Amino acid sequence: MTAGHPKHTSSVVRVENLTRGQMLVSNGQVADNHWTRLKGLLGRSGLAPGEGLLIVPCNSIHMFFMRFPIDVLYVDRSLKVVGLHHTLKPWRVGQFNRRARFVIELPAGTLEATGTQLGDQLAVYGYQL
Repeated sequence: MTAGHPKHTSSVVRVENLTRGQMLVSNGQVADNHWTRLKGLLGRSGLAPGEGLLIVPCNSIHMFFMRFPIDVLYVDRSLKVVGLHHTLKPWRVGQFNRRARFVIELPAGTLEATGTQLGDQLAVYGYQL
């Protein structure tokens, strides 16, 4: 465990779609406190393939001041996909999802490339939810 982040079990967070047999995030980060959730991906110019951000807890996002589109997954306590958004563009507001416990922000095109759909079962490695 890392000091200051007791839920982190690894320096790299990975997310796998067990239903599709696809790795969604191979080099992820976690935003799990007020400041990291507030910052999110602000200041970044993009996400490389395999990168992603888990925002915990979270059930809605906004794209204010963002410079690039992203794909968004809304995930419940059992790690099932309960909402998704393909290519959410800057200056837009994502849906509010009452069932979501956390959100995963991914490079635009990831959901289509992996076939990720509502109801898919995920696994998170390197972070205890």
